[in-house]
Amino acid sequence: MEKSNFVDQIRIFCRSGHGGAGCKHFMRNKFTALGGPDGGDGGRGGHIILKGNSNVWTLLHLRYYKNVLAENGEGGMGNNRTGRFGKDVIIDVPLGTIAVDEETGNKEVEILEDGQEVIWLPGGKGGLGNSNFATPTNQAPEYAQPGLPGIEGWKVLELKVLADVGLVGFPNAGKSTLLSVVTAAKPKVADYAFTTLTPNLGMVEYRDGKSFCIADLPGIIEGAAEGKGLGHRFLRHIERNSILLFLIPADSPDHKKEFDILVRELEQYNPELLHKQFVIAISKSDMLDEELISAIEKELPADIPHLFISSVTGKGLVELKDLLWKVLNTPVS
Repeated sequence: MEKSNFVDQIRIFCRSGHGGAGCKHFMRNKFTALGGPDGGDGGRGGHIILKGNSNVWTLLHLRYYKNVLAENGEGGMGNNRTGRFGKDVIIDVPLGTIAVDEETGNKEVEILEDGQEVIWLPGGKGGLGNSNFATPTNQAPEYAQPGLPGIEGWKVLELKVLADVGLVGFPNAGKSTLLSVVTAAKPKVADYAFTTLTPNLGMVEYRDGKSFCIADLPGIIEGAAEGKGLGHRFLRHIERNSILLFLIPADSPDHKKEFDILVRELEQYNPELLHKQFVIAISKSDMLDEELISAIEKELPADIPHLFISSVTGKGLVELKDLLWKVLNTPVS
């Protein structure tokens, strides 16, 4: 099987830097035989920072970095000198990345904007030197604090594709063909199921220089919410899309049943997906006459906008762009 360059989940071991120890030291020079405490503080350990990068589309670059270790802070020194801070580690990730603790399953960080920086694992605080503990009754403290340890553990980075419109449908519904026609994206197109194994993104050029992003997502099969087929790895990408464009082929034996199955799989995975805006497009409609179009229209839900399109002949594609733009820019009541 061809190895994909699209990686949407990575498991890595991370450890932020330990804080440097505070220094126990007393001033001594040729003019001062018994000076007071002058031990400096330890330096902070290095942070592990996640940074959003709109030029990165996958987590592939992290596949070969199983251990991410930040530098420890330097110990404090005499003459009240603070130790050097540990060097931070900055990890560039695509927009839509979430960081999860493997042991607890808790979501720790979410990156949604280009240039956004979040301290994921803070470095340990440096210990205080003995100069901090001098008092009128204890003018020569013989102790300093150790630095605090960093945070370590196995973490999971997951990518949920960010797009304005997500294409939803059974395998071989014509999603990749539609994407290749309305955008400059070049997804793999073939006449068999599961041609698309990873999400493909493309920008749709609209009027007056406006544009929006559309994602061709791997096809749903019945039982996807239970993990069948591509299962959860596909469904999590839908969570980020503003509009879900349901693509149902004109030659489907039962258009309403196919739509109901798709909606049921989304609901079983995450009921909140039903609050998104839906649009239905009947693909491959160049094979239909007016009588068949009228019959299919009666099967479709009356409260969801629909269009009949053909990626081969271009039928309805301009109207589809107009409809998607209108829905994208209509506030949800």
